[in-house]
Amino acid sequence: MADLRGKTALVTGAARRVGRAIAEALARRGMNLALHFNRSRREAASLAAQLRRSGGVRVEAFQADLRDVPETKRMVARAAREMGGLWALVNNASLYVKTPFKTATLKDWDDHMDTNVRAPFFLAQAAAPHLRRAGGKIVNIVDWSALRPYASFMPYCVSKAALLCLNAALAKELAPQVAVNAVLPGPVLLPESMTAGQRRAVQAATLLKRVGGPEEVAKAVVFFLDSAEFSTGAALTVDGGRLIA
Repeated sequence: MADLRGKTALVTGAARRVGRAIAEALARRGMNLALHFNRSRREAASLAAQLRRSGGVRVEAFQADLRDVPETKRMVARAAREMGGLWALVNNASLYVKTPFKTATLKDWDDHMDTNVRAPFFLAQAAAPHLRRAGGKIVNIVDWSALRPYASFMPYCVSKAALLCLNAALAKELAPQVAVNAVLPGPVLLPESMTAGQRRAVQAATLLKRVGGPEEVAKAVVFFLDSAEFSTGAALTVDGGRLIA
């Protein structure tokens, strides 16, 4: 089991939802945090203040539009400089928009690929020198739909399948200094627009007959950073058995 205390993790999309749960879990383990946000400035500042108070760790927020590659690289450089280096990168930021096949546009396609695949690649490229020096780790938050795509979200599912491929490619490229692994969440945080009936259907479709929570994804991230000392290029589903149901 690794001692995470005092090590620094950059978590993208950290201000809300799953990213917030990941940041909170890492702070509880004593990690210093560089919290990336794009538009959620207020939420990121609030989370940073909360984690400083409760965890006694260093936490700073860094803004970047991950679709802008130069801006993304500057953000990583600034975070590494101000935090005194990086030990971990958690590629959590993601775009998830319903895009029916008949009406999907070029912009829909590009927005998903730019956010969900291109950004993690260039984040890893920018962070790699720091991670290699530290003997650090990368965790990519993918999705179970990378292995079993569903209707009306084709650009999203394809982008996540590409991210899963990138996970393996990065593991090869950055070995042996940096371990790279993926977490594939299933139904852990349902859209607020879902009806009660739709929520029951999602729950019934899992083998465990329940919907998970963001904290379960966070536990998987902690596992890869903390305990998985002989894993790289691996993918862990956190989906209640939905993939094989």
